[in-house]
Amino acid sequence: MTNNPKTLHLNAFLMSVGHHEAAWRLPESDPRADIDIDHYVRLAQTAERGKFDSIFFADSPVLMGDPGRRPSGKLEPTVILTAVAVQTSRIGLIATASTSYNDPYNLARRFASVDWVSDGRAGWNIVTTAGADAARNFGLDDTPDHKLRYEKAGEFVEVATKLWDSWDDDAIVADKQLGIHADAEKVRKIDHRGRFFKVDGPLNLPRSPQGYPVLVQAGSSEDGKNFAARYAEAVFTAQQTLEDGKAFYTDLKDRARRLGRDPELLKVLPGIVPVIGDTEEHARELDAELARLISPEYARKQLAERFAIPLDEFDLDSELPENLPTEDDIEGAKSRFTLIVNLARRERLTLRELITRLGGGRGHRTFAGTAEQVADTIEEWFREGAADGFNVMPAVLPSGLDRFVDEVVPILQARGLFRTDYTETTLRGHYGLSRPANQYADRLAAAQ
Repeated sequence: MTNNPKTLHLNAFLMSVGHHEAAWRLPESDPRADIDIDHYVRLAQTAERGKFDSIFFADSPVLMGDPGRRPSGKLEPTVILTAVAVQTSRIGLIATASTSYNDPYNLARRFASVDWVSDGRAGWNIVTTAGADAARNFGLDDTPDHKLRYEKAGEFVEVATKLWDSWDDDAIVADKQLGIHADAEKVRKIDHRGRFFKVDGPLNLPRSPQGYPVLVQAGSSEDGKNFAARYAEAVFTAQQTLEDGKAFYTDLKDRARRLGRDPELLKVLPGIVPVIGDTEEHARELDAELARLISPEYARKQLAERFAIPLDEFDLDSELPENLPTEDDIEGAKSRFTLIVNLARRERLTLRELITRLGGGRGHRTFAGTAEQVADTIEEWFREGAADGFNVMPAVLPSGLDRFVDEVVPILQARGLFRTDYTETTLRGHYGLSRPANQYADRLAAAQ
């Protein structure tokens, strides 16, 4: 399967009423949208109308942030995807699931089920999950160290792919006359015995339409990039500058190439948080309105926790303290820690200014401008070799996604940068990825 090299990929990262910290406080926002399935169905249908490759729901096995400050409810994302699947027909469906707090068998079954229900549109965003608060929800005192989590994640993915391959594609015979439903020799145990997992198999579900879901990854630390180069087919990432984007893109593609993979089959999608106005001045007014609704004291506390610095050393009108830990001292979200520090140092931001910048996208690139200016930015990063597409993160939902679909997408289409209609039916097809061969069937064929 081939893809037009001049065509970019667009994923809609959907979060409650928007990615901006204060989006829920706008008059237009529904403060209960985070638990309203109809809200997510409508967003998915809007993204499908815009011919997006996929939508994406993040997740965490812990209550994130202060529920007194903003909507914090999270429906389990594969449940959302299943509901969305029956109300859409083409758009890809991606959800986060942790390798630290799941079991390979149940998770493989869950994503295979979504792939069957959606006729081949499922994707799994693989995360390792840091933080003692999450660990304590699963009977642990603290999270395992960063490197160990990625080692476990690698074995987790290998077990999942074995389970997805435990049925041959032609295992189901469904011969009523002979009374044979499946060829038992084409359904096999995997007998996995590893450092972290022991799994017999087979999966209790036939091989799904895509073979297995598209594998997505979002970590940008050294361990994260090595993991992505080995396993991922799409990467959601965060860079603030074009130069940083090009460096990450080149580095990740080179790592994949050194592992014998075709780097073109690893799609890099940086996040962008667009605030779109009728004019540039209008866009800046909308951005400023959101910034005014941020609670600086709460954000100050969050930054102090992220940087492991006493709260009384964080002066809102001063720059970052000099005595920050290094990335090596951080166990979770290493690359995001470095991105935020570099952003603050490079632009000499006060903590108050940094809070405003992070309020829009937690370190992802925020952009306030016209639809034409947003399209220009996307095209520049795409043509300069910093992105294969973008993880679009509307600051406010649903209005931000509506404006992107109605105003930015037509510009990208007119420039020949984005599809005008779907040509494929699966998420793999949208991303230009082949259906993976069955590892067991291939070995059997080679032995014969």
